[in-house]
Amino acid sequence: MAVVSRSHAPATAAFALRSAALTLVCVVLKTTDLARLAEELDTRIGATPELFDNDPVAIDLSPVREAAEAIDFAALIGLLRQHRMLPIAAKGGSPQQMADALAAGLAEAPEGGLPARAEAAEPATTQAEAPKQPEAPSPAPQQAQQQPPPPQQHQQAVRTLLIDKPLRSGQQVYAKGADVVVLAAVNPGAEVIADGSIHVYAPLRGRAIAGAKGYEQARIFTTCMEAQLVSIAGTYRTTEVPWPADVLGKPASVRLEGDKLIVEPLKA
Repeated sequence: MAVVSRSHAPATAAFALRSAALTLVCVVLKTTDLARLAEELDTRIGATPELFDNDPVAIDLSPVREAAEAIDFAALIGLLRQHRMLPIAAKGGSPQQMADALAAGLAEAPEGGLPARAEAAEPATTQAEAPKQPEAPSPAPQQAQQQPPPPQQHQQAVRTLLIDKPLRSGQQVYAKGADVVVLAAVNPGAEVIADGSIHVYAPLRGRAIAGAKGYEQARIFTTCMEAQLVSIAGTYRTTEVPWPADVLGKPASVRLEGDKLIVEPLKA
């Protein structure tokens, strides 16, 4: 009688499902005229072809949400791909625009809110705004007792991500809900993203994206400004406009003022 031996070893899973938080660069569409868009893409990004390297992007339609003209999403996707961008999602459009975007193969990107540290930066209620309480009668001197000091208000700890190794081309670091401090070079093609501020105590030659979820008070600091791109709360600047001589290769900071990025030297 033959005996058949069967293995009871568990099968290896072919895949796993895990949650992930991804930060994308948004292409904020301000016109439905794709010919005009193509011309401006050639002018602004054509001069810096290394700016994108088949990077995934989302298309923000909020500025053209009320436009009467329909958007040719197939042509728009092709146009962005010509500049080494891979559109994967859209957001902020009208119901019809979003339906057309989904029909073209784009996903609907969730609307991001402000990071927790930005909300914590709001001013606390002042004493004048607090409701007035009736004054209690003063106790007699012999009955007076020392009251314990009021408990100190809890302060949210500031989170900081520390990177002490150089970032090579293609590497990306994302500080979710935090600042990031980099103690080594950020090389061309590397990307540093933070919901808060970015501090690079070395040459910054790649891309730095601060205030990734809309925190407009975020800043970027570096001891050697040579960045391919800097961005704060969605407003960005590339090397299509050369860095001024007083910041190129020198300590510099970047801040957002209105809708304009201010790049200025760091003074000792």
